[in-house]
Amino acid sequence: MAIEILMPALSPTMEEGTLAKWLVKEGDVVKSGQIIAEIETDKATMEFEAVDEGTIGRILVAEGTSGVKVNTAIAVLVEEGEAADAAPAPVVVKAAAPVVAAAPVVAVAAAVAPKAAGARVFASPLARRIAKDKGLDLATVQGSGPHGRIVRADVEGVQAVAAAPVAAAVVAGAAPMVAAAAVTATMATGPSTETVLKTYADRPFTEVKLDGMRKTIAARLTEAKQTVPHFYLRREIELDALMAFRADLNAKLEARGVKLSVNDFIIKACALALQQVPAANAVWAGDRVLQFKKSDVAVAVAIEGGLFTPVLRDAEAKSLSALSAEMKDLAKRARDRKLAPQEYQGGSFAISNLGMFGIDNFDAIINPPHAAILAVGAGVQKPIVKAGAVVVGTVMSVTLSVDHRVIDGALGAQLLTAIKDNLENPLAMLA
Repeated sequence: MAIEILMPALSPTMEEGTLAKWLVKEGDVVKSGQIIAEIETDKATMEFEAVDEGTIGRILVAEGTSGVKVNTAIAVLVEEGEAADAAPAPVVVKAAAPVVAAAPVVAVAAAVAPKAAGARVFASPLARRIAKDKGLDLATVQGSGPHGRIVRADVEGVQAVAAAPVAAAVVAGAAPMVAAAAVTATMATGPSTETVLKTYADRPFTEVKLDGMRKTIAARLTEAKQTVPHFYLRREIELDALMAFRADLNAKLEARGVKLSVNDFIIKACALALQQVPAANAVWAGDRVLQFKKSDVAVAVAIEGGLFTPVLRDAEAKSLSALSAEMKDLAKRARDRKLAPQEYQGGSFAISNLGMFGIDNFDAIINPPHAAILAVGAGVQKPIVKAGAVVVGTVMSVTLSVDHRVIDGALGAQLLTAIKDNLENPLAMLA
């Protein structure tokens, strides 16, 4: 029996990918666990292993094809002696034509015959998560994926319906709801592609194709600003003690080839602050908050075309030199797009440092499900008052963006104060 090889979901956020390279050809015999292709996700290029054994009967998606949806058949595996002629025709993935003024559809859970008690429901992990958030019973959903598997499109936009009268009421009021949804969609996404192209039709421009990373960044940040109730806390941090301490440490560590950056101290200070204010070491999980015992700190790393946020796990327990070495390794592999998903997913807190680019201060957008992100500006010399006298000191401006569902104002203030105290008393961080 022919087995379809499907485009895998190589990360929880992956919806489509690019089939970068086939490592096998039609007629090749493959074994379970053998690497058969390289797939570009929204973040990295990853190797794809065969799950079953057999012969590649037909390749359905050619190398270099982008926009291949998760769970789309990309090849067919046949058993020995089985003809490949029965395999489906190759898939051609084309760019979707621009949609002009398309009214969104209001979906209601369809009346699907319930599955037998105990029957297994086949659904993708993303579809299960969306259904759980909506309180939707997957047993009532008809799957449109391979072999009836329930995929994201089957549950997205569908609302759980308690009884038929409710569904009838929703249908009866569909017209005004569609109109309202159309206005909401326009406000959320901005003008259509067609409208923007018409606006600038008389001006010279170059179109830049969006890759998977840029599409993901756009979708996630739009979602974050629309769904996460941000508020902002700002402090100035004196760095003179830290700069002197860092210079002394680097002189002593030079023989070991270690050079600590200010960012290494910021990572350590935030990790310790999350231990000092444990209620803030948390993430939003839909209908609950998860509080963590360890400090897993994500750090934004700029790369060509986007950014990664690799996570330093158990950062509170690591030395400054260990954090420095790990951060350098993660940053290098991020720029080479060689990070594994588990290295840039997770964490409860993030740091975005634009001080090295000369930015004095800014407000960062929270990366859900994180509850906070620290925006770090440049250290600049300015007059400060100490013991009644005006002196020149090095001061760094920071802004803590906070998810108000998880962290209230007073708790956020405690967290930012702990970060400030740690940075202004760097020796105490080693105690």
